[in-house]
Amino acid sequence: MNARSAPGSQSSLREANRARVLEVVSRHGPLTQVEIAKTSGLSPATVSNLVRELDHAGLVELSPSVRNGRRAVLVAPASGGGLLAGFVFGPDDVHLAIADDSRKLRAQQRTPLSPDDGLTCVVRRFADLAESIDADLGKLTAIAVGRPSSITPNWRGEHLAATLTDHLRAPVALDTTANLAALGELRTGALQGVHNGCYLKLADGVSTGLILNGELFRGSAGTAGEIGHVTIDANGPICPCGNRGCLNTYVGSHALISSLTASHGPLSLTDIVDRALQDDFGCRRVIEDAGRRVGIAVAGLVNLLNPEVIAVGGVLATAGELVLLPLREALDHSAIPSAAAAVELRLATAGAEAELRGAVQLAAHLFNS
Repeated sequence: MNARSAPGSQSSLREANRARVLEVVSRHGPLTQVEIAKTSGLSPATVSNLVRELDHAGLVELSPSVRNGRRAVLVAPASGGGLLAGFVFGPDDVHLAIADDSRKLRAQQRTPLSPDDGLTCVVRRFADLAESIDADLGKLTAIAVGRPSSITPNWRGEHLAATLTDHLRAPVALDTTANLAALGELRTGALQGVHNGCYLKLADGVSTGLILNGELFRGSAGTAGEIGHVTIDANGPICPCGNRGCLNTYVGSHALISSLTASHGPLSLTDIVDRALQDDFGCRRVIEDAGRRVGIAVAGLVNLLNPEVIAVGGVLATAGELVLLPLREALDHSAIPSAAAAVELRLATAGAEAELRGAVQLAAHLFNS
């Protein structure tokens, strides 16, 4: 019979520290030993010894990676055979992903959606993706769904969580795509190591995912970060949210496309960016004006939260300095000087995959909670 460690003994303390390390990587996903030490409060030497023991016991998996341009080893919970799913909805497509329970992506697919497609169709496409890698959907343990905005609780009139749970027999967590991208950038992208920061998504609308004290902040009703619905003109156009003059009515894709229709004909947001990068003056002007308006709104966020880093992503961010320069100038002009000087503006680095990575993180958190 195994004797239990006496409370307060050296061995019981070691068991508690092992459990702490496992809890940290289960909650936050793959981390370096330095990140584990910072998050857990344990010393780097203690973490190093514990990770070695956990690896020998088969309780964690180690994998090579790069952090801040340097080689690193990531520590993740050992896979137990379960599966995690991510569904990230865009305006006319859905990005699907399957990961194992150590959060490693096994398959992903972006597929178009027509206005007539429903969630049953999406579920079929997900089942096809699972079949392509011989994944057993009976082992699906949790699903995370990203939607463009928290103020639209349903997608195309269907109740996301209830429908997906009914079809796939797994619990579902819902969040905005900006929040998911913030999680993805926090774990593997431009927000790594950032204690207070945000992900700014410039796409069909403008939204943010807020990181406070190293954690995603959603607010009391889950609507934190909806900067696109900040009123910038009380007498402006009606926004789909019901208010007037929201930022999105001036810098959302519909507004940008409409402003160019008379001179350029029908364009997509990607077309506008591409033409701007090829020195089309009209498209450049539209993007620069959008950057200035966003910068004024972001200045308010900087004044309130005083973040270290703002990572900018989304289709409009692919214009690079064309949008970042006027955004930065407007931010510097409108924010408190000390707050503006303290914040670094970066391009997001995880790209479109940031939302999927964040979805996997959220699904894992749901499974482990």
